[in-house]
Amino acid sequence: MRDVLSDIVAHKRIEVERQKKLVPFAELERQLTQNEGIVFHSLKDSLKRSKTGIISEFKRRSPSKGWLHQNADIGLVTKEYELSGASALSVLTDEKYFGGTLNDLIAATENVKIPVMRKEFIVDEYQIYEAKLAGASAILLIAAAITKDESKRFTELANQLQLDVLLELHDEKETDYITPLNDLIGVNNRNLGSFVTDLQKSFRMAELLPKETVWVSESGISDASVVKELRDAGYKGFLIGEYFMKSGRPGERLREFIQQIESV
Repeated sequence: MRDVLSDIVAHKRIEVERQKKLVPFAELERQLTQNEGIVFHSLKDSLKRSKTGIISEFKRRSPSKGWLHQNADIGLVTKEYELSGASALSVLTDEKYFGGTLNDLIAATENVKIPVMRKEFIVDEYQIYEAKLAGASAILLIAAAITKDESKRFTELANQLQLDVLLELHDEKETDYITPLNDLIGVNNRNLGSFVTDLQKSFRMAELLPKETVWVSESGISDASVVKELRDAGYKGFLIGEYFMKSGRPGERLREFIQQIESV
């Protein structure tokens, strides 16, 4: 089966180089020095405090399912997510494959008072500076998309910029990406090469993750009883996007889902 992740990463590198020519790296650094008032909301602390740990994702489309909610209003949906009880938000900023933009991230961070994570295929420090300038409180690093050295380097930079890092793993072999710097570990139940989803992956991986870190289960979650089982296994966060977005009423679906979790 075609490796979709490889295609995305290859295109992302081209995209980032193109953006660097439009707005040089030095200009991003200059802008950052003039925006010292950017508010930080800790994703890690929010998940540790939360009873449900839902990270609600704003995602218009996916490579495997096509359009989920093509005309979704970023301002309306993110505010509904916040009011419905989301612990944090995840905003897709990849345009070609997921229908998102950096402007979506900016709109979200200006609209809510909970942590907002930039969900992106980060392959360059430039994107981390972009995330900070857009007001994000966290970024996603996908182990399968970068080297171990890049993961460590990007995490160090993010920490310097006061950004939480969710390190996303896909299988047991990627646990060697974890360093003492990583206090948020995500397990993606969806294979980004084939897009096959296996919820049991989070349960299998739980035995290998550092107990002192905050664990997040990602993708394929649509059952409140599964959230309870994952919490019992040690997970504090649950990244859910497709289930909410494809309903056409993401905020309402989130509210119903949280009620189901509380009643399980």
